[in-house]
Amino acid sequence: RGGILPFSADQGLAAFDAALRTDEALQVPVRLDLSALRSSDNGVPHVLRGLVRGVPARRAAAVDASGSSLVDRLVRMPVEDRPGVLLELVRSSAAAVLGFSGAGAVQADHPFKEIGFDSLTAVELRNRLNTATGLRLPATLVFDYPTPEVLVRHLLVQLVGEEEVRTDAHHNADAVAPMGADEPIAIVGLGCRYPGGVTGADGLWDLLAAGKDAVGDFPTDRGWDLESLYDPDPENVGTSYT
Repeated sequence: RGGILPFSADQGLAAFDAALRTDEALQVPVRLDLSALRSSDNGVPHVLRGLVRGVPARRAAAVDASGSSLVDRLVRMPVEDRPGVLLELVRSSAAAVLGFSGAGAVQADHPFKEIGFDSLTAVELRNRLNTATGLRLPATLVFDYPTPEVLVRHLLVQLVGEEEVRTDAHHNADAVAPMGADEPIAIVGLGCRYPGGVTGADGLWDLLAAGKDAVGDFPTDRGWDLESLYDPDPENVGTSYT
């Protein structure tokens, strides 16, 4: 799809032999599909434009049969329909990049990384969305917005200026589900003890409400049998004890 064809074993060995007969310091044996390069939505890569000439990169936003851009179509449609249109675009583009049968194979709430995206395919998806939207999206797009539905919210902001709503706690504390008054609390810490000598949940709440310093002294005795763990004789350094 990207215009690079595979080598057979014989072709690879022949290319290797040919490279050894040259005086060039660096050789890049490659089989190119020139027609695929000419028809690429992202244009011909700069490094190959000396081989495939006269093919401008396609940077304009995609238009429909009436000549309307994606932004025009989004602005004209009801607000509630916009996410669905962009979600279909993201899912179909992701499916094409990964070689899936269709958009239905890409779930809206599944992380891109879990369905097979890596750094290279992430860039290819970004390029496709750049072409479709007319935006200049970052190469880290699928890592910054890790699921199709989160990415759609970002695209809505960029395309029509809708307020962005983040769903991950890293970006928005409101994303954390509110806790009920009777929600249990789990404290996991060194030694599995409450801090500062606090005992019981009531004591913990009192500590939090008062804002007290709960950092205690460094323990001097953890109850370990140090005699069996330490041998002062340097000749025994490295000896295993069981």
